[in-house]
Amino acid sequence: MLLNDEDLQFLTGAGRRDARVRALRATGIEHRVRPDGWTIVLRSHVEELLGARPKANVHSMEPDWSAVRASPSKA
Repeated sequence: MLLNDEDLQFLTGAGRRDARVRALRATGIEHRVRPDGWTIVLRSHVEELLGARPKANVHSMEPDWSAVRASPSKA
């Protein structure tokens, strides 16, 4: 879900909408500004950035050993 106005103010330390957007940009937090001027931020994105939850779609970088075949030895 989305952060509410109080959460955004606490997160950014800013009360004005334009100052919040500057703070969000400076900290790399993804956000959108609606046509009516309100800033929206996904709660899950902030939780992920701050380490409250694991990153989504993280896969192990283990190679696919089934594709490896023993090559004939040349003697």
